[in-house]
Amino acid sequence: MSLLPPHVARRAEIVVDLAAIRHNVRLLAGEIGPDVALMVVVKADGYGHGMAQVAAAAREAGAPWLGVATFDEALALRAAGDTGRLLAWLTVPGEDWAPVVAADVDVTAYSLADLDQLVDAVARAGRPARLQLKIDTGLRRGGSLPADWPALVAAARAGEEAGHWRVTGIWSHPASADDPAHPANDAQEQVFRDALATAEEAGLRPEVRHIANSAATLLRPSMHFDLVRVGIATYGLDPAPGHTRDLGLRPAMSVEATLAMTKRLAPGDGVSYGHTWVADAPVTVGLVPTGYADGVPRHAGNTAHIGVAGVRRPVRGRICMDQLVVEVAGEGEEPAVGAGDRVVLFGSAPDPTAQDWAEACDTISYEIVSRIGGRFVRRWTDSERDS
Repeated sequence: MSLLPPHVARRAEIVVDLAAIRHNVRLLAGEIGPDVALMVVVKADGYGHGMAQVAAAAREAGAPWLGVATFDEALALRAAGDTGRLLAWLTVPGEDWAPVVAADVDVTAYSLADLDQLVDAVARAGRPARLQLKIDTGLRRGGSLPADWPALVAAARAGEEAGHWRVTGIWSHPASADDPAHPANDAQEQVFRDALATAEEAGLRPEVRHIANSAATLLRPSMHFDLVRVGIATYGLDPAPGHTRDLGLRPAMSVEATLAMTKRLAPGDGVSYGHTWVADAPVTVGLVPTGYADGVPRHAGNTAHIGVAGVRRPVRGRICMDQLVVEVAGEGEEPAVGAGDRVVLFGSAPDPTAQDWAEACDTISYEIVSRIGGRFVRRWTDSERDS
């Protein structure tokens, strides 16, 4: 929780409803049924929502697994008190694996070099590791290429027999699950199934096999296997707009600010740098004291909308480092807000949503929520328990 003075907290803040996180986790668990485990992905500071707080809410809602990218994130969760199953997957050569092995974190190997580092880490940690192997089925990010996979699983099995680790999982990641008709989906699933067969032939019996992200969880049941990894859906945002049905997900984040001032513009008045927007009629605009230094996308200028007294109003002109301008009343309208009143950059309908901002910026909602921050104060609420 923020310890900043109240007047600072009111300038601009990110409000996260933990009840929405719990609601979404329970809803997603209901979508997959009792025979498939759920991993809630809390990397990147919980997609901007607060990693430790989201993790605690997800555990409370029954999530047996959490997922993070880096070792630092995994160790931060352990320091925050989380003791459940936790997977980390992104490392660089020379990184120390021993602390996460000692912290009982499931680690991921992509290569024989990773296994060599892990053998050393196990010796220093004084305990066997929980090891998962990632196969690159076509995304071409992390993971073993299929040509290298037989050697990797053979070495992993040898290390298991030597007592260095237990292979707890085999996994991959889809490239196009948000586009159900994309041919990559069938192709990747087949590569994954072939990789699982190769691992089984090598003697590996992983606890969990997983490839599904949020989109595949909702759109492709054949990718569920033993576990699914839900990221963006946890936070109440649609992983595949235009393809998923309305599940009742609730956006957990609301981004709010206090108007610093309002002013009446005359026809011909230009707004912000470069005068990319010029009033063609008398309008009232409000100054919102936050900008691209706080993660508000600069390219949202003249495209995004802000919630003003329950009405979506357009951003006018370019977004600046610390400020942006919103039209709060058009010609012939009396402003419903003034200096000191709150506006909502994005949150839940009827206010603009993160998806609305994503479409305005030609990006995805993941980027909108995970990049917001800077001088915003983040505050956590619980709509089920605070009332």
